[in-house]
Amino acid sequence: MTDTTARRTVVSVAMSAALACATACTGSGGSDDSGGTTGPSGPTGSTAPSASAAPSSRPPALTGASADALRAVERATGRAGSARVESTTVMGRELSLEAVGALGWDDDGLTGTLTITYTGGTTAETMRRLGTTAMEARYLPDAYYARMGDEFAERVGGRHWIKYVYEDLEDLGGGAGAGFADQMRNTTPNQAVKLLLSAGDVRRVGAETTRGRRTTHWSGTVGGATEQTVDIWVDDRNLLVKKVERGRTKTGELTQTAYYSDYGVPVSAARPPAADTADFKELLASQGS
Repeated sequence: MTDTTARRTVVSVAMSAALACATACTGSGGSDDSGGTTGPSGPTGSTAPSASAAPSSRPPALTGASADALRAVERATGRAGSARVESTTVMGRELSLEAVGALGWDDDGLTGTLTITYTGGTTAETMRRLGTTAMEARYLPDAYYARMGDEFAERVGGRHWIKYVYEDLEDLGGGAGAGFADQMRNTTPNQAVKLLLSAGDVRRVGAETTRGRRTTHWSGTVGGATEQTVDIWVDDRNLLVKKVERGRTKTGELTQTAYYSDYGVPVSAARPPAADTADFKELLASQGS
């Protein structure tokens, strides 16, 4: 493995684990000046508007019965605290992946474990050449850990886990990590509902059956220069059952889909053994970044 390949792999893993988490909950990046996006998934990530966008650029706050219904969903999903998640992400020609696991959220941040499977794209090809087609990602309030395969471990001193401290990811080149720490701490499923509350054209599509559950479908468009559509399906307990976000990135169409079940499920994520863990920042430094 060359230094360039190693560095690209470490960054790609960071992007994949963050993107899987963002899909399972919601993307929260903002558009940059070049038409890409910033946030958890880097310059080619989600196209959702930033929570810190200038007030003058936001549409008027949603009011009336629709706003009341969506706020009830926001509260109920936020209070639930955890759920099982199944998600898929397709990001143009660069990456497609699936993720399955359980995530919990509270005031301290996100906790949980996802199994991420690479299903296509140039990033998947890079990972496949390193003997990795799937990995486990463990999310804790201050960092997440990604488990690599044996072939990669042989090239980094036998260590299988890469530790990504959120604060360290803020320093990714080109501003790709700007706001990363806050976004990962605030990433929860009800963020998709908050996005809809900021949409100027939110509408109740109607009643539908989603994975055998009776749901209400809501849809809206968010964003400024780079628009994104957000759709959610909600059950009779005001809990999110499904969400789909669609937008564009520098590498093509971005589609993020997630399904939620078993709200309140116990969730835990243990830190891997230190002796089997390499730090993301140290790996980059050792590769001459």
